[in-house]
Amino acid sequence: MIEVFICEDEVNQRSELVKHVENYIMMENFDMELALSTGDPEELLSYVQFGGEGMGLYFLDVDLKHPRLDGLELAQKIREYDPRGFIVFITTHAELSYLTFTYKVEAMDYIIKDDFDKVRNRIFDCMKSVEERVGRERKEVGKFFTMKTDEKVIHELYDDILFLSTLKSKARRIILHGQERQVEFYGTLKSLEDSLDERFYKTHRAFIVNTDKIVSVNYVSGIITMVNQEECLLSTRSNRDFRDFIRRRRGDID
Repeated sequence: MIEVFICEDEVNQRSELVKHVENYIMMENFDMELALSTGDPEELLSYVQFGGEGMGLYFLDVDLKHPRLDGLELAQKIREYDPRGFIVFITTHAELSYLTFTYKVEAMDYIIKDDFDKVRNRIFDCMKSVEERVGRERKEVGKFFTMKTDEKVIHELYDDILFLSTLKSKARRIILHGQERQVEFYGTLKSLEDSLDERFYKTHRAFIVNTDKIVSVNYVSGIITMVNQEECLLSTRSNRDFRDFIRRRRGDID
């Protein structure tokens, strides 16, 4: 179940948000519940840190009248505990929307309080989109690789990862080669080995491959061809153990 959170310090507006969220959950039979509605960002942050049960949907006012946390800072901290959560900002300050990029919170939407009928419709659109997206994910393999760095939060289905490789031109940089994108981040392959699931194998000091995405292996030349025709290396040292691993996992590969 997806937990929904509201943080709005204006009581009447918060009451309206609660009403719309609860009505949509009931009328549309969304697999959601309103977990917390508050005007205090620290109360919400405490819940997410100590009581949250997973991925949430957050409706946050940007201009919170709080001495230590505004909505953008709250969203940034939420990302530390819920990197997959969906964040929606609701505010009167359209000119502040660019700050979502500065704070690197990857907001799902930025709703302006110029017309509450429009706000209500946008809230529904966000809830429907989250319900559909989570539903699709549950039907898929369902396991995700999540990496939090100082620069970004990387979130990718294991089944969409082809391989990971080091970047020769930059020290301690990794490239995640996905089905539809490549993502570069700071780290080492050695630090990732234990966090990946059983389908991944470190074939070379510069490569970890998803063995479900291999087309062929040339054990003589040490070349592994992936489903997108990219090539990874197989070291002489890893050759025998990798061959045994592949045989145990899914039979011989020519």
